[in-house]
Amino acid sequence: MKLFFREVGAGQPVVVMHGVFGSADNWLTQARMMSEKYRVITIDLRNHGQSEHSDVFDYPAMAEDLRQFIEEQKLENPIVIGHSMGGKVAMNFAVAHSEMLEKLIVVDIAPRAYNLKHYVILDGLKAIPIDTLQSRQQADEVLAQYVEEPDVRQFLLKNLQRKPEGGFTWKLNLDVIDKNFANVGVPLQHEGTFDKPALFIRGSRSNYVRDEDIPGIKSIFPKAEVRSLDTGHWVQAEKPVEFVSMVMEWLAAN
Repeated sequence: MKLFFREVGAGQPVVVMHGVFGSADNWLTQARMMSEKYRVITIDLRNHGQSEHSDVFDYPAMAEDLRQFIEEQKLENPIVIGHSMGGKVAMNFAVAHSEMLEKLIVVDIAPRAYNLKHYVILDGLKAIPIDTLQSRQQADEVLAQYVEEPDVRQFLLKNLQRKPEGGFTWKLNLDVIDKNFANVGVPLQHEGTFDKPALFIRGSRSNYVRDEDIPGIKSIFPKAEVRSLDTGHWVQAEKPVEFVSMVMEWLAAN
């Protein structure tokens, strides 16, 4: 599986993975800020952005994609960062291949299972008439019936791209993501522990990482530190400066 990526900076590699419906481009601002000290590599996970599509969409496959990527790029002692679904990929990878990374940073996700039976964002994306869509404004009007926040809709609609012959198509593999969406909510698929430095950053206005999740986090990641920022689920996007400052300070101390 060939993964599309962007990179900026020099030094110790930092590999960053986005959440579901996201892409490498979501992290460009944060990557530039971190590039003063690190070589930051943002990747598109399978079935997202400009990476290859596959009928297989689960955490073992995405963790294996990351393993292959690190080997192909010859990255030594990388720091791995993941948000939401990307954080679950990062956790699976860290447990399965602890020797391949130096530190782990997980953003607003815990290793437990999540109930995603009714996920309104997915319903909204599927409601957009992609085959007859005339404009991004039309797509936004449809999506607004499901997602109130304009900034979240703007983020989601970055997955639209114009076709050379006219009209629109999805960058992401929406059909496969839809069919396999239950796989996004499962707990860790790899057993074991990661006994190296780990930072979990949660949004204090998000319910993805609750106080009762912390013992479960520390049972798998015994050196984990859990910190909070005053945000919702998209922590790094809502407060990028504070997020990067927290990450850089923790990395310097660990």
